[in-house]
Amino acid sequence: MKISFAAPRMPRSGTVVVAIMEDRKMSPHASEIDKQTGGALKRAMEASRFTGKPDETMMIPAPANMGDVSRVMLIGVGKPRLGDRSVRQNRGGVILAALNAVGETNAAFFVNAFKGKDTAMAAADLAFGAKLRSYRFDKYRTKEKPEQKPSMKELTLLVDGPKAAEKEFEPLDKIADGVIFTRDLVSEPANVIYPESLAAEAKKLASLGVEVEVLDEKQMKTLGMNMLLGVAQGSRKPARLVVMQWKGNPRAKNKAPLAFLGKGVTFDTGGISIKPAGGMEDMKWDMGGAGVVIGLMKALAGRKARVNVVGIAGCVENMPDGNAQRPGDIVKSMSGQTVEVINTDAEGRLVLGDALWYCQDRFKPQFMVNLATLTGAIIVALGHDHAGLFSNNEMLAERLVSAGKSVEEKLWRMPLGDAYDRMLDSDAADMKNIGGRDAGSITAAQFLQRFVNNVPWAHLDIAGMTWSKKDTAIVPKGATAFGVRLLERFVADHYEGK
Repeated sequence: MKISFAAPRMPRSGTVVVAIMEDRKMSPHASEIDKQTGGALKRAMEASRFTGKPDETMMIPAPANMGDVSRVMLIGVGKPRLGDRSVRQNRGGVILAALNAVGETNAAFFVNAFKGKDTAMAAADLAFGAKLRSYRFDKYRTKEKPEQKPSMKELTLLVDGPKAAEKEFEPLDKIADGVIFTRDLVSEPANVIYPESLAAEAKKLASLGVEVEVLDEKQMKTLGMNMLLGVAQGSRKPARLVVMQWKGNPRAKNKAPLAFLGKGVTFDTGGISIKPAGGMEDMKWDMGGAGVVIGLMKALAGRKARVNVVGIAGCVENMPDGNAQRPGDIVKSMSGQTVEVINTDAEGRLVLGDALWYCQDRFKPQFMVNLATLTGAIIVALGHDHAGLFSNNEMLAERLVSAGKSVEEKLWRMPLGDAYDRMLDSDAADMKNIGGRDAGSITAAQFLQRFVNNVPWAHLDIAGMTWSKKDTAIVPKGATAFGVRLLERFVADHYEGK
């Protein structure tokens, strides 16, 4: 879908979108159209339950004196709130969904200069939300009828100062590209995205100036990454470790970079501790953490963020063949610590443990934030409304929570502590990879913390947030890319240009 910006003018065709405030108070352009059409908008509202509540919509067939315009769409804005960007972005998604629902192909929205508002930013936010909502993973649908497909081809934001709006939209457009890239990676089936092909997708970021290197199994073996390699040994698809570097702030080249790491289990059968068959197809998105890190790097590089960032993705496939890791096996990690593998379905922490140690050993980062679809226990605890946050650093945790709130990707701080850590003690090795049935998401985080050595660190358990079974304003059902916008905002608010 093409998104453009233009000065306010009555379009010649398609749908005209105008804002209505609470109690049916019309915006300036809505009032103008109502006057030109002999009160058609007012009569239509009075004959309906539409009152201008936030994101309430109403479609009105265009009166005859509006030329080839097909309809007028009313969008409720309630009481416009100064600076509430997430509200505007959601509204852009609501508008696009409503237009697709009636089969419209092109539309123009009059973005009104409400007192005190920055209309250029408002228009950019609306466009950003519309682009995010326009996403659809349909490359394998070969028999859809035209009426089953999204219809919108062009959306124009009519705003005073369209060039300024375009400039505001440019970085948002690049962030949306990162979100869409992540959604594509997570949506692909495991016969398409596996460790080698996921690494190949990451390599495409080189065109944006990201330095990408891929470690193979021989290199990882030399480094002692036996936890990560142990997960992969039952698969015919060899493991890969993807290392991405965006060096956007040359003046800070001697300063420690920021580091983000993702679990990239491209398919998780559970290994020998095999999962139940029902729902196992969902495990194609067990690489969601790695997908977010790759999409974040694309977003930061795309908008030329003035920051130095390392992104690492540990990519494996967990399969149960004759060479697969067994429950009871003991492996030596890159850190030198030994791990008794009690359950081969607790594999993501093994992958991340070696990746975390590698990251801090090589890059000496300011902090490390890892993302993983790590535990079902976090879904039991938090459902699908919050991701779990675990951290050893108060400032880091507070900044992540704040960034999450600002983009509506919410985090909930979970506890860490010695009592939970002791649940991982093993009689045969330095630790077990699970702590039992109780506090499963917490003991998983405690396991990861054992591979963090005096570095500020946060772990985001996104198991409940990576995939959605229903549409929201800017997230169509399916892969959400939860974390890309959160971490981009986190970086922009606190670390860029410093």
